[in-house]
Amino acid sequence: MKTNTTICCALAAALALGGCESMTDTQKRTTTGAAVGGTVAGVATGSWGWAAAGAAAGAAGGYLYDQTTKKNEQKAYEQGVKDAQANKPK
Repeated sequence: MKTNTTICCALAAALALGGCESMTDTQKRTTTGAAVGGTVAGVATGSWGWAAAGAAAGAAGGYLYDQTTKKNEQKAYEQGVKDAQANKPK
């Protein structure tokens, strides 16, 4: 039973990640989190219910990671603009 669950989870993750080319960064990170979370929980427990819970937790984690990354990128951009303006010849 665990072998079937493992194979199914791995196949689902491969299919989910196969079409990521046209996705936004947020969609990619959320989907990757869901695939990893579902696979890990499914393999560890052998239960579809826990695999679904792992996928939900992974999706939430991927989304939160994306939002944190975007926030840090915006701060870095704003700091770069301030630095450029401070060093601008007069």
